[in-house]
Amino acid sequence: MLPVKIIVGLGNPGREYAETRHNVGFMVLDLLAAHFGAEWKVDKARKAELAAGPGVLLVKPQTYMNSSGESVGPLMRYYKWEPEQVFVIYDDISFPVGALRLRAGGSAGGHNGMKSLIAHLGTEKFPRLRVGISAPGCKQMVSHVLGKFAPDERPLLQEALTRAAAATLMTLTQGFDAAANQFNVKKEKKKKEKPAPAENAEQSADTQAPEAASSASASEA
Repeated sequence: MLPVKIIVGLGNPGREYAETRHNVGFMVLDLLAAHFGAEWKVDKARKAELAAGPGVLLVKPQTYMNSSGESVGPLMRYYKWEPEQVFVIYDDISFPVGALRLRAGGSAGGHNGMKSLIAHLGTEKFPRLRVGISAPGCKQMVSHVLGKFAPDERPLLQEALTRAAAATLMTLTQGFDAAANQFNVKKEKKKKEKPAPAENAEQSADTQAPEAASSASASEA
């Protein structure tokens, strides 16, 4: 995989959206800019706020979420970078608050900002970091993603933002695979019970009571 050159955080511009669930991408980029000591500058021509890190460009599209690709696509082509050098950070309702998931590519999964990026980059093959914001439950989707985090969610959010920034920095310094191995939570695989060999089963049947045989099989599985 080619080195990342553009880090994009998805969100909506304006103070009214600053602390909403849909803006976690912007929140992570603010942490990265602070880490690099970089200042945000408005680039009206490119419809974005830009900040320069060491060998990487931080981008907060100012097009509103659903048109994010209108900013990122032209930027990528201007610098003659490839889609796989564009690293995108955005919110995902599929995961609880605090959860992270890095992926090397894939569909938009119903996320309108990602739909726009895929359309303007011309491919689904670009790395991304999804930050969990929890499912809407009984709330309407729009009111959920444009709503703010509950007080009891804020500690989880702050931890997630810090970890997301760390995962992004590791991607820059050690590569995407190293970051994915470090920050993606592994799901435990269920062990499949192996049937006992035929001769052992016959011996068990001859020498053990049914209850004892069941216990032995369970302990060996």
